[in-house]
Amino acid sequence: MTTTHGVRPAPRARRAAAASGGTRPESPARGGRGATTVTSAGPSIGSRVLSLLSASWRPVAVLLVLFAAWWFVAWREMVPAYLIPSPGAVWQTMVDDWAMLLEHTWVTTMETIIGFVLAAVIGVATAVLLVYSKTAEKALYPLILFAQVIPKIAIAPILVVWFGFGLTPKIVLAVLIAFFPVVVSAVAGLRSVDPELLELSATMGASRWKTFRKIRFPGSLPQLMSGLKVAVTLAVVGAVVGEFVGADRGLGYILLLASGNLDAPLLFADLILMSMIGVVLFLLVEVLERVLIPWHASRRGNLALASS
Repeated sequence: MTTTHGVRPAPRARRAAAASGGTRPESPARGGRGATTVTSAGPSIGSRVLSLLSASWRPVAVLLVLFAAWWFVAWREMVPAYLIPSPGAVWQTMVDDWAMLLEHTWVTTMETIIGFVLAAVIGVATAVLLVYSKTAEKALYPLILFAQVIPKIAIAPILVVWFGFGLTPKIVLAVLIAFFPVVVSAVAGLRSVDPELLELSATMGASRWKTFRKIRFPGSLPQLMSGLKVAVTLAVVGAVVGEFVGADRGLGYILLLASGNLDAPLLFADLILMSMIGVVLFLLVEVLERVLIPWHASRRGNLALASS
């Protein structure tokens, strides 16, 4: 019998030996030739910071250009100061009146958040009713569209007469403005679910509630989150419009005072705070979207754009 040195046993022979109770074949040494190393570590903090900087430098650059143009126009006095104040005057106003501005900013923020949450809850519930009931859809959808096309500034005085000068008319107006995009996006999302998944769940005996909870609602989240991002910015508009008509607190009230007194620095400071409320709430909804649907293609698309 001839023995060949330096030749490893065949894999089948080694498996047979192991199955028969023989010595288990040795695996390749860790780090040696033939070893395979699998790493599952996620992206590091440094890579996330670089991705964030790569995605945000463009809007920051645009803002810097606009700020430079604003400063140049004010410095050269191309426009009277009571129309376009200098950035320094606006900043000084925000510093001097920060306590008053903070109080009114908080009022507008609360009106916006409450109106947005109510619009989201009522809008999603209405969308579910429209999707699951053809009768409700035929009866309610035209009325919802009709209510949307009515100018909300025309409804604001009626709300003040009905509910007074407190927070209620501002919240109701914010709900009315933010309600429509939530309904439309939720209906589109609930109807975009793959019919084969619905048929499969019905075949397996799943109830309508379980199908909604496991299939329909998760599948509608991408469209619903897009509608919520639109609605949260419109809720700010609704709260401010309500403050225009009748209020003694809020950024809309301060805006009317500054406009009547031709106080351009206070007017610009008020507008900046309004914009900051909308941007912060939009970013919060964006974070919620990342938490709820990290698997969606839109999230992967954002990462691809950020790294390009």
